Amino acid sequence: MKKRIAVLGSTGSIGTQTLEVAAAHPDIFEVETITANNRVDELIAQAIRFQPNIVVIGNKMHYKRLKEALASYPVKVFAGDDAIVQAVTLPSVDMAVIALIGFSGLLPAVKAIEAGKAVALANKETLVVAGELITELVKKHQVPLLPVDSEHSAIFQCLQGESLSNVEKLILTASGGPFRTKLAHELNDVTKEDALQHPSWNMGAAITINSATMMNKGMEVIEACRLFGIPADRIEVVVHPQSVIHSMVQFIDGSVKAQMGIPDMMIPIRYALAYPQRLPAGHSRIDFATRFSLDFEKPDLKRFPLLEMAYRVLREGGNQPCVMNAANETAVAAFLEGRIHYTDIYRLIEKALATIPFIRYPTLDDLQETHRETIRKTLC
Repeated sequence: MKKRIAVLGSTGSIGTQTLEVAAAHPDIFEVETITANNRVDELIAQAIRFQPNIVVIGNKMHYKRLKEALASYPVKVFAGDDAIVQAVTLPSVDMAVIALIGFSGLLPAVKAIEAGKAVALANKETLVVAGELITELVKKHQVPLLPVDSEHSAIFQCLQGESLSNVEKLILTASGGPFRTKLAHELNDVTKEDALQHPSWNMGAAITINSATMMNKGMEVIEACRLFGIPADRIEVVVHPQSVIHSMVQFIDGSVKAQMGIPDMMIPIRYALAYPQRLPAGHSRIDFATRFSLDFEKPDLKRFPLLEMAYRVLREGGNQPCVMNAANETAVAAFLEGRIHYTDIYRLIEKALATIPFIRYPTLDDLQETHRETIRKTLC
């Protein structure tokens, strides 16, 4: 029986690659649902190619165009955020691939888990904002939660066949981004174009900026803590410029497992979709006969203060990770639009953390209100 997948955020980087994996293995996967927020032309092209059962556009302004373009195809067309959430709960969906950006991935992930769907999670913000809530739901409904982030996929793979009681620490690797060798004071003058020049990975703009600030790595520390149940003081970040080792697990006997591969997101996507199987792939491999080096260094917290902030927020808990995430989303968007300087990102997040009221045990409603309030106040 084919695995029927719903790809939320199908026109983004992870979403398009997920569809390519499905296209390469039509005997295993069937694309049941695709969604996008604004990229209606790309969504139309995907719908014509894959002819899923359901197509949803989040922005209702594009509904008429989408409906008319697909009128002669056997697909159902819907619009709005509620329709995106409802689409993952249908009986015809076996797995929800959450490839939405930012806070928007949280509610669909919650509803997919509550509906008993396997979830392939590419949206790190879901576990950052509501990690405890999500892990409790996963236990309650006994559904697989499969990481798509390359680092967490690497750890997940290293832990196969291992007991968590034997884990001494998790080691997340970071490329260091485009500013790995810059001095802290040199960051005052960097431009959007500078920050978007990632040395290893081809990603969306917001994710690339998060890599430049190392906020993405801070979020991944929080995500790893929630996903694997390992406390913050046993999660280490090391800079590895070659991006060949995607993360490591160190065990109590001193041995270390590392997952290696070329920097290609198709690898963790493929692993999450097919788990526990591995699927053949035609992309290039590491050539160990060719001379190359594996270098590691500690991250410079003066250059990357957001990494230290993420550790602090993880220890404080409550709604603080939600505040940090919402303020970061707002600040990064403002930087990409040219409204603030690169170094303002850190300043604005710190201001939000000091301003938004702390909630020790937030509900889903609390987190949604915290997100909205943080967005309103971050740039004020």
